[in-house]
Amino acid sequence: MIITKFETWLVKREKSFFDQKRQGKSGMPWDVVVLKITTDTGIEGIATALAARSGTITEAYLQENIAPVLIGRDPYDREAIWHELWNIDRHLAFFPVYICGPVDVALWDIAAKAANLPLYKYMGAYRTKLPVYASGLFHETVEDYVQEALYYQSKGIKAYKAHPPGPVQKDMEIHEALRGAVGDHFTLLTDPVAEYSLDEAIRVGRQLERLNYLWFEEPFRDFELYKYRELCRSLDIPIAATETTRGCHWGVAQAIAMNAADIVRADVSWKNGITGTMKIAHLAESFGLRCEIHTTTMNYMDIVNLHVSCAIRNCEYYEYFVPEDNFKFLMKEDLPIDEEGFIHVPTAPGIGVELDWELIRSQCSSYKVIAK
Repeated sequence: MIITKFETWLVKREKSFFDQKRQGKSGMPWDVVVLKITTDTGIEGIATALAARSGTITEAYLQENIAPVLIGRDPYDREAIWHELWNIDRHLAFFPVYICGPVDVALWDIAAKAANLPLYKYMGAYRTKLPVYASGLFHETVEDYVQEALYYQSKGIKAYKAHPPGPVQKDMEIHEALRGAVGDHFTLLTDPVAEYSLDEAIRVGRQLERLNYLWFEEPFRDFELYKYRELCRSLDIPIAATETTRGCHWGVAQAIAMNAADIVRADVSWKNGITGTMKIAHLAESFGLRCEIHTTTMNYMDIVNLHVSCAIRNCEYYEYFVPEDNFKFLMKEDLPIDEEGFIHVPTAPGIGVELDWELIRSQCSSYKVIAK
């Protein structure tokens, strides 16, 4: 089997989900590049690449730097291709973080379809479902967080993660209000995506321990390993980190070696695809750590995350980014979440869900193809 065609569709949309504080005056649309790799047997591998800052640059990298590596190659040579793209990124192009992962996903999709197996079974199944936690965006008021958590609690979801916007005192008000609203037995998590000082993070962490939050995520930038190590030493609540660490499993290994994370984070978009995410999950497992898979902000690729999560043991939850309509873009179906708050992995061959090709073609601003 040989790769004979590499196609991309740049699908633009005006809406951005970056909050104004983080976006500033920079244009940050939530564009998506759809990628299709076709083989000489007619099997297609499909993925989506987030292009949240510049869809034009994302598409150009895929077509100019990556497509030539794939055309004429055997799609089963995933590991060789993965390392070749890594070396190109290291020595030449400095790809946006979302670039290589979707290519790897498309190759896995081809292989699972060729085997006539759902992706998680092709990888090696461990389970068929996971509990979800609703993971909201940044909000203006404390009450916004409370109402969102109560809404998803009423829908049968058993856990909620806040992204409090800062400063620290407001974040702590949100934490208190959430626990008071949802009760003692509902699971809560927090991810301030913050730039706390070490003493601020320790103070917040002690509050979260008192309020029985499940984990405390990303109070610093991921490269601040000293601060993470000291925070992990100071608190009992698990500290989740490495979401944005560059260098895939090599980067995550530095955090583990320094005892700078209790839970590591990975996903198929930001961490070099299924291949990279599985390397991180297995690395974490060997040290007795959980690898909690985080959202790609695209439902289609989050289904791929689900397949990965169902092929490993050391992941406890599925991150359900809400409101779902914001992130369903280009996927036909809703996420398969039941009334008890579990998401079920698709059973059709490959990734097992469909993109809305009519929508893709109608909203496509650029289509490019390289064929052998």
